[in-house]
Amino acid sequence: MSLQRQLAATPAERHAQRLAALATRCLVIEANLTPKPGLVDRRGNGAHHDLSLALMERSAHSLTPMFREMARQSWQRPADIALRQLAGRLGREGEAVMMQVTGGVNTHRGAIWALGLLVSAAAMCGGRGSPAQITCMAARLAQLPDDAAPKLFSNGQRASSRYRLPGAREEAQQGFPHVMNLALPQLWQSRQQGADSNAARLDALMAIMTSLSDTCVLSRAGMPGLEAMQQGARAVLAAGGVQQPAGQQALQRLDAEMLALNASPGGAADLLSATIFLDNIRPL
Repeated sequence: MSLQRQLAATPAERHAQRLAALATRCLVIEANLTPKPGLVDRRGNGAHHDLSLALMERSAHSLTPMFREMARQSWQRPADIALRQLAGRLGREGEAVMMQVTGGVNTHRGAIWALGLLVSAAAMCGGRGSPAQITCMAARLAQLPDDAAPKLFSNGQRASSRYRLPGAREEAQQGFPHVMNLALPQLWQSRQQGADSNAARLDALMAIMTSLSDTCVLSRAGMPGLEAMQQGARAVLAAGGVQQPAGQQALQRLDAEMLALNASPGGAADLLSATIFLDNIRPL
């Protein structure tokens, strides 16, 4: 956008640009965070045969226009069915673009749901919301119906139904408790204890993984995989986190176990992106 257009842009448009750029950056940061157990990172493809870091980054950038339009349309609007259905339509359009860019590979469907809601909620707050206010607003929006939503279950929804455990929908409807109650506090605590950004974010990921019923893991490895993920993440934090040698060793063991089980905690990765987003949100 040229300087002249920036000066002429409305507050809603300027804020939409800022939120979209932040959401995209958070997806790129998450993808590059290394080492993540079973996930794509700078070392390789993790437990995936159809993903790569370059593909994840292209996917993230393809979603910028969707995030921008979600924010623009949500600016200072209340949580009502009309906005919920509009956000749902924009999310599905963004997913279609993502699928074109990735050749049909699902790279960021869960992140579209989580970050799309948070971007909309931040705009609904008029650029003045705290993380708690934004997640509360996102929960209100997520609780509303979207009649145009696909009736077919995704892999994650099927896993959630099969094991009778909450999934991404419930996480959002409850105000992202794994982000607010576990990931952000752990991120801030690790920073205060001297961890660098990489280690603090990995600790935040571990905090999410300690209790999340990650449907990506459930779909690939069932309950044994989920229990291995949760127990392994607890072991990392119990050893002092990633900044400690014992914590690094525990993380290596968890990574090896996730790869052996062909399990990838993609749901936790989506919530880590949401955590990074809320950690970097700044009121206007």
